[in-house]
Amino acid sequence: MENYNANYTTIETNTLNTTKTFMASVFAWMSLALTITAITSYLFGTNIELLRLLVSETGGFSIFGWVVLLAPIGFVLAMSFAFQRLSYPLLVVFFMAYALFTGMSLSFIFVIYTMGSIASTFLIAAGMFGAMAVVGYTTKTDLTSFGKIMMMGLIGILIASLVNFFLKSDAMSYVISTIGVLVFTGLTAYDVQKLKRIGAGIEYGNQMASKLSIMGALSLYLDFINIFLYLLRLFGSRRD
Repeated sequence: MENYNANYTTIETNTLNTTKTFMASVFAWMSLALTITAITSYLFGTNIELLRLLVSETGGFSIFGWVVLLAPIGFVLAMSFAFQRLSYPLLVVFFMAYALFTGMSLSFIFVIYTMGSIASTFLIAAGMFGAMAVVGYTTKTDLTSFGKIMMMGLIGILIASLVNFFLKSDAMSYVISTIGVLVFTGLTAYDVQKLKRIGAGIEYGNQMASKLSIMGALSLYLDFINIFLYLLRLFGSRRD
């Protein structure tokens, strides 16, 4: 019986260590991607010469601007649907490229909003994200059903955003942004719990575990970026 308890304790300790190592890797990759996005966004948003690369002479997007706008979608689709075929190094390249192009596409926030409101909103988003990440990691409650509800909310946001693209209603935009903050804040807790379970069920150190850490980082990156953007739309101070 003592040997059984000792073996069980060893297994439980190893599982806990593997989970912590996996989650540390996920957050490290996410932080690196966010850093790349933030630096790129700031450089393009505050440098008129770089910003002109994204805008045509008529005021719309340039060819490069359209590439920057659409490339992140392509990277996410490639990473999601070709996950099994992509090697770990290539997956890393795609993720870093995604963060870079996303930074370029977000550079316009520095034209629209004041620097102070961008900074303060970023800190608020970081606080909300961090709090929900802790909830997702520590809670004993199964968030699977909650996650499904959040995904339904996400689908609703996408449909409402498409409709509002034509209606251009400020009131509807406000409602969408409010729901968006709630949905992606909830998804943060759900995604962290899901990743924690993945970390507990893998053998850390092989290529699959490394690839899963990249995809986990992508999920949390998207959660954070969306929380930040929806908060900015709600509370950001626009330039005169």
